[in-house]
Amino acid sequence: MSSSDAANDAKERPGPQSKYDYKNGPPPLEINMKWCKACNICIALCPKDVFEPNRDGKPVIARAENCTQCTICWVHCPDLAITSNYK
Repeated sequence: MSSSDAANDAKERPGPQSKYDYKNGPPPLEINMKWCKACNICIALCPKDVFEPNRDGKPVIARAENCTQCTICWVHCPDLAITSNYK
Protein backbone atom coordinates (compact mmCIF):
# COMPACT_ATOMS: atom_id res chain seq x y z
CA MET A 1 0.00 0.00 0.00
CA SER A 2 1.48 3.33 -1.03
CA SER A 3 1.33 6.46 1.11
CA SER A 4 -1.28 7.98 -1.23
CA ASP A 5 -3.51 4.90 -0.75
CA ALA A 6 -3.22 5.30 3.01
CA ALA A 7 -4.12 8.99 2.73
CA ASN A 8 -7.20 8.16 0.66
CA ASP A 9 -8.28 5.51 3.17
CA ALA A 10 -7.99 8.04 6.00
CA LYS A 11 -10.26 10.47 4.13
CA GLU A 12 -13.10 7.98 3.60
CA ARG A 13 -16.37 8.99 5.23
CA PRO A 14 -17.87 6.76 7.87
CA GLY A 15 -20.87 4.77 6.66
CA PRO A 16 -24.39 5.06 8.05
CA GLN A 17 -24.41 3.79 11.61
CA SER A 18 -27.47 5.42 13.15
CA LYS A 19 -30.24 3.59 14.93
CA TYR A 20 -32.65 6.24 13.65
CA ASP A 21 -34.33 6.06 10.23
CA TYR A 22 -34.43 9.55 8.75
CA LYS A 23 -35.91 8.53 5.39
CA ASN A 24 -39.57 9.01 6.33
CA GLY A 25 -39.29 11.79 8.88
CA PRO A 26 -37.66 15.16 9.40
CA PRO A 27 -33.90 15.58 9.16
CA PRO A 28 -32.04 14.61 12.32
CA LEU A 29 -31.05 18.15 13.24
CA GLU A 30 -32.18 21.72 12.66
CA ILE A 31 -29.60 24.48 12.33
CA ASN A 32 -30.80 28.03 12.93
CA MET A 33 -28.63 29.88 10.42
CA LYS A 34 -29.59 33.26 11.89
CA TRP A 35 -28.10 32.28 15.24
CA CYS A 36 -25.06 30.44 13.86
CA LYS A 37 -21.83 32.44 13.77
CA ALA A 38 -19.88 29.80 11.81
CA CYS A 39 -17.53 28.83 14.63
CA ASN A 40 -17.50 25.27 13.21
CA ILE A 41 -17.24 23.62 16.61
CA CYS A 42 -19.98 21.23 15.50
CA ILE A 43 -18.05 20.26 12.38
CA ALA A 44 -14.87 19.67 14.36
CA LEU A 45 -16.50 17.64 17.14
CA CYS A 46 -18.92 15.47 15.14
CA PRO A 47 -17.67 11.87 15.43
CA LYS A 48 -19.65 10.75 12.36
CA ASP A 49 -18.72 13.59 9.98
CA VAL A 50 -22.34 14.69 9.50
CA PHE A 51 -21.59 18.36 8.73
CA GLU A 52 -19.75 20.29 6.04
CA PRO A 53 -19.34 24.06 5.83
CA ASN A 54 -21.30 25.95 3.20
CA ARG A 55 -19.74 28.79 1.22
CA ASP A 56 -20.37 31.15 4.16
CA GLY A 57 -18.59 28.77 6.52
CA LYS A 58 -21.76 27.73 8.32
CA PRO A 59 -22.50 24.05 8.88
CA VAL A 60 -24.94 22.16 6.70
CA ILE A 61 -26.04 18.58 7.14
CA ALA A 62 -24.16 16.71 4.44
CA ARG A 63 -24.59 13.14 5.71
CA ALA A 64 -27.82 12.97 7.74
CA GLU A 65 -27.84 9.18 7.63
CA ASN A 66 -24.68 9.15 9.77
CA CYS A 67 -26.20 11.15 12.64
CA THR A 68 -26.49 9.03 15.79
CA GLN A 69 -28.06 11.75 17.97
CA CYS A 70 -24.98 11.71 20.20
CA THR A 71 -25.76 15.30 21.37
CA ILE A 72 -22.20 16.56 20.95
CA CYS A 73 -23.04 19.22 18.35
CA TRP A 74 -25.97 20.85 20.09
CA VAL A 75 -24.50 20.64 23.59
CA HIS A 76 -21.29 22.37 22.48
CA CYS A 77 -22.88 24.97 20.18
CA PRO A 78 -22.18 28.33 21.86
CA ASP A 79 -25.11 29.93 20.02
CA LEU A 80 -27.65 27.15 20.75
CA ALA A 81 -28.27 27.11 17.00
CA ILE A 82 -28.54 23.32 16.67
CA THR A 83 -31.52 21.32 17.89
CA SER A 84 -32.53 17.70 17.45
CA ASN A 85 -35.76 16.66 15.77
CA TYR A 86 -35.65 13.30 17.56
CA LYS A 87 -34.64 13.96 21.19
